[in-house]
Amino acid sequence: MAEYSKSEAMEWARENLRGQWSTLMTPFTQEDQIDEQGLRSNIRHIKSLGTRGIGCTWGMGEFWALTEEERLKVYDVVASENRDDWLIAAHISDTSLKSVQIYADYVEETGFDLLIVAAPYFVTRKEEQVIEFVNQVALGTNLAIMFYNSPQFGLVLHEGWLAKLCEIPNVVGVKEASFNKDISINTHTSIGKDAIISTPDEWILFAGQELGFQQQVMFANTSDWRFDTPQSNHYVTFIENAMSGNLDKEHYEQYIKPIKDISDKWWQRIVADQEGAMPVPLCKYWGELMGMSGGSVRSPLKNMSFEDKKELRQDLDNFLGK
Repeated sequence: MAEYSKSEAMEWARENLRGQWSTLMTPFTQEDQIDEQGLRSNIRHIKSLGTRGIGCTWGMGEFWALTEEERLKVYDVVASENRDDWLIAAHISDTSLKSVQIYADYVEETGFDLLIVAAPYFVTRKEEQVIEFVNQVALGTNLAIMFYNSPQFGLVLHEGWLAKLCEIPNVVGVKEASFNKDISINTHTSIGKDAIISTPDEWILFAGQELGFQQQVMFANTSDWRFDTPQSNHYVTFIENAMSGNLDKEHYEQYIKPIKDISDKWWQRIVADQEGAMPVPLCKYWGELMGMSGGSVRSPLKNMSFEDKKELRQDLDNFLGK
């Protein structure tokens, strides 16, 4: 549970938004209901990998396909599993400001530590609209906010607009997931000293070493639970060391890059197969191969084909030496 005042949000973020943060999928049963036991098991599994915190109902959590009742249920489960010993974040984006405010109030009362807010997709055409929308959300909550900069929401903000967003008192930083390397680097170099900037991919760490900036949190991705096991958490170890200033390229080349190459191959293939949408079906099936609960995706996404599942399973078996 957040233990800071609104005026202390940035100080809290600098101290606590560190290391590897994960993001949850939302598992469904065969009857297309939320798999509560599977969700609880997934949370416990990810926690065992050594991650610092976790977010729910993000892109990988299929928030767009959840009813309001289902989103609140996910918040309840995540809070009950983590309230006392793990930091938790809720993605609350919606096209309706009133809905976002309802979610913000609910998770603050439920015991979450942090909010994630993106542009109000569908109607947003100008950056000023995003600034005003996020400002209205921020006015109504005491929680710190990370802004989610992603083309999935229809409008990508450049570093100048992201700087304006971070002037809102309890907007503490940006998950810079624009997939535009120039925007990521420019955001780090221009406002990284004033706000928490995180690009959720390892390339930014090597760019930072070359250009003189250091990211303090990997906020957030699915690589921990797709790449690691409790007995072999090479990815989380690499990220934790890198966030502390020890960027171990040899460790990366030996333990991370081979499976990252597999991930990149499949990420690109499934994104293309989904006509540009996030590869949720890939992550759900990959999670199942790691012993987690996933289930089907909801329309308009489609599940991986039998042939693709077989090939992915073989790729991972070859990597693991099975």
